Amino acid sequence: MTSTLPEAVLATPAPAPPRRTSAAARLWRGPTGDPAWTRPALLVLLVATALLYLWGLGASGWANSFYSAAVQAGSASWKAFFFGSSDAANSITVDKPPASLWVIALSVRVFGLSSWSVLVPQALMGVGSVALLYATVRRWSGPVAGLLAGAILATTPVAVLMFRFNNPDALLVLLLVAGAYATVRAIETASARWLMLAGALVGFGFLTKMLQALLVVPAFALAYLVAAPTPLRRRVVQVLWGGLAMVVAAGWWIAIVELVPARYRPYIGGSQNNSILELTLGYNGLGRLNGNETGSVGGGQGGGWGQTGLTRLFDAENGGQIAWLLPAALILLITAVALLWRAPRTDRSRASLLIWGGWLLVTGLVFSLMQGIFHAYYDVALAPAAGAVVAVGAAVLWRARANPAVTAILAGTTAVTALWSWVLLGRSADWHPWLRVLVLVLGLAAAGAFLLTGRLTRWAVTVVGAAAVGAGLLGPIGYGVSTASTPHTGSIPTAGPAVAGGRGFGPGGGGGPGGGPGGARPGGGFQGGGFQGGPGGFQGMPGGGTRGGGMGGLLDATTPDADLVAALSEDAGSYTWVAAAVGANNAAGYQLATQRPVMAIGGFNGSDPSPTLEQFQQYVRDGKIHYFISGGLGRSNGGSDSGQRIAAWVADNFTATTVGGTTLYDLS
Repeated sequence: MTSTLPEAVLATPAPAPPRRTSAAARLWRGPTGDPAWTRPALLVLLVATALLYLWGLGASGWANSFYSAAVQAGSASWKAFFFGSSDAANSITVDKPPASLWVIALSVRVFGLSSWSVLVPQALMGVGSVALLYATVRRWSGPVAGLLAGAILATTPVAVLMFRFNNPDALLVLLLVAGAYATVRAIETASARWLMLAGALVGFGFLTKMLQALLVVPAFALAYLVAAPTPLRRRVVQVLWGGLAMVVAAGWWIAIVELVPARYRPYIGGSQNNSILELTLGYNGLGRLNGNETGSVGGGQGGGWGQTGLTRLFDAENGGQIAWLLPAALILLITAVALLWRAPRTDRSRASLLIWGGWLLVTGLVFSLMQGIFHAYYDVALAPAAGAVVAVGAAVLWRARANPAVTAILAGTTAVTALWSWVLLGRSADWHPWLRVLVLVLGLAAAGAFLLTGRLTRWAVTVVGAAAVGAGLLGPIGYGVSTASTPHTGSIPTAGPAVAGGRGFGPGGGGGPGGGPGGARPGGGFQGGGFQGGPGGFQGMPGGGTRGGGMGGLLDATTPDADLVAALSEDAGSYTWVAAAVGANNAAGYQLATQRPVMAIGGFNGSDPSPTLEQFQQYVRDGKIHYFISGGLGRSNGGSDSGQRIAAWVADNFTATTVGGTTLYDLS
C-alpha cells in the first residue's frame, strides 16, 4: 500500500517523549524562564532567614508573657481558645482578637507548652512572609527584584524582632503580604475569586490586630480599579465583592462574640462596657488616632508615646527599627511613578507601585500622626511595603539606566541611603563603629561609580549595583543580628542596640516610655500612667522580680520562685482560680509557672471593670479563688478602679503572708 502522507512527514522521526523530572529537580530549577541561579538564590535566602529567626530562640523564654499565658489557656480550654481568654477559667480576654493565639495554641496542643512551641510558629510566619513577598514581586518585576524585596524584609531589624516574638504582628504581616499576592493575581486576569481571597485574607488580618489590617485596603482597591484588564463597571463590582469577603472574614467572630450573652463568655479585655464593638472602635480603633483611650496608660502628644509628626518614623525611637531604606523607597517611588506616568492603564510595574507604595504611604502616615498608643514594633507592618517599593522602583530605574538623569537618581539614592545609615549607626556610636565607616565608604563609592556606568562593562555595572545594595543592607543586617542575639521579653520590645535618645527598660526588654538620652535604661519612668500600688506596693518596680526588661505587672510578668509555685499549686483542683492578681501581666507569670488559671483583675492595664468588687466577693464566698497576690496597677486614664477596690477589700479582711518574697492573702 502506498502512503498518502507527504514524504517529508514520513521522513521525520517521531519526537522523543518528554523526560520526566523529579519534584526536587523542578523545585531547584524554578519557573520556566528564570535564570538557573534564581531558585538556588531563593533557597539560600529562605534558609538564611530561617537561621536568623530561629537562632537562640529559646533564650527569650515566654517573650510576651501576656500572650503566652493566653496561649497556655487556649491549649487547656477550647472556650478560652475561641475567645482568646487570659486564663482557662475564662475570666477575661486579651485586648486583641485571638487569631494569632489560635496558631500558637495549636502548636502548644501538639508539642506541649515551651518557649519553642510558642515562638517557632512566629519564625515560620516570618520565613513564609519573605517567600510570599519574593513570589509577589517576582511575578511582575523579575527574580532579582523579588530576591531584593525578600532580603530587605528578612533583614529589617523590627522584622527580625517580631518574627522572633509572640505579638500578633507576625501573623498580621503574613496575612497582608498574602493579600497583596492575591491582589496581584486578581489584577492579572481580572479575577473576582482572587480579589475575594485578598479581601478574606485582610479580614482575617482584622481578627489578628483589628483596624490596623485595613490600612492596606485603599492601596489594594486602587491598584485593582486602575490596572485590572476589564471594564470599569466590572472592576467596581468586583472590588465590592472583595470588600464583602473582607467583612465576612472579619465579622463572623465579632458577631458571635457580640451575640453570646455576657454570662456565657469571658469579659472583653480592653473595653469598659464588656463589648467587642467598643474595643474595636474605641481602645483599638479611633482611640489610637485621637488618643482618647479610656483605661490606657497614656497616649496623645507628650502623653507617653512620643511626639507625632511626619518625622516620627525617622526619630531615635523608630529610625533604627524601620527607617534604613525609607528615604530610598520614597525617592524610587516618586521617580518610578514619573517614568511610568504615560504607560498603558494596565501596566504592571505601575500597578505594583500602587499596591506597595499605597501600603507604605497610608500606613506610614497613620503611624506618624496617630496620637494614641504607639509602639516602635508596630513599624514591622511597613517592612514588606518598604522592601517591595525599593525593589520594584530600582528595577524600573535599572531598565532605564541608559538615561543619564536616571543614572544620576540611582547615584543620588545610593548616596542618600549611605549617609542616612551613617546617621542611624551614629545613634549607637559605641556599637561596632567600623561598620558605620564601611557603609559610608562603600555607599559613596557605589554612588560615584553609578555616574560612570556609561563607560563600564556590563559585568562592572552589575558589581556597582551589588555594592549599592550591600551598602543599603549592611546597617539593617548588623542591627538584625544584634536583635537575634539578644533575648527579648516584655510587652514593648525594641530591635537593635541601645540608641541615643531612645526609650526603654533595658536591652531586650519591654521598652516603655521614660528612657532618656543615652538609650534604654532600667527603671525608666512611665509617663501618664498614674500608677498606684495596691497592698504591698507596686510589685513591678525595680527589684520586684521582673524578668528581662519592663515593669513586672504592667509590661512583663514576674517570675515566682519554687516555694510560691508550690503554694499556688497545692490543692489547685479545688479552685476555679488558684490565685487572682491585678493586671494581666502580673497574673501571667504565676499562671505560666503553675499552668493553672490565675484571674487577671482589670485586664492588661488593671483598669477594666472585671470583675467588680461585688463579683469578686461572690467568687470568694463560693470558694473559687484560693489566693490574692499583692501588688499591681492602679486606675489610669479614666479606667475602672475595681482593681484598687478589690485590693483594699482583701487587705482589710484577710491576713497577709509572705512566700518567696511575695505577699499573699489566703482567701479560703
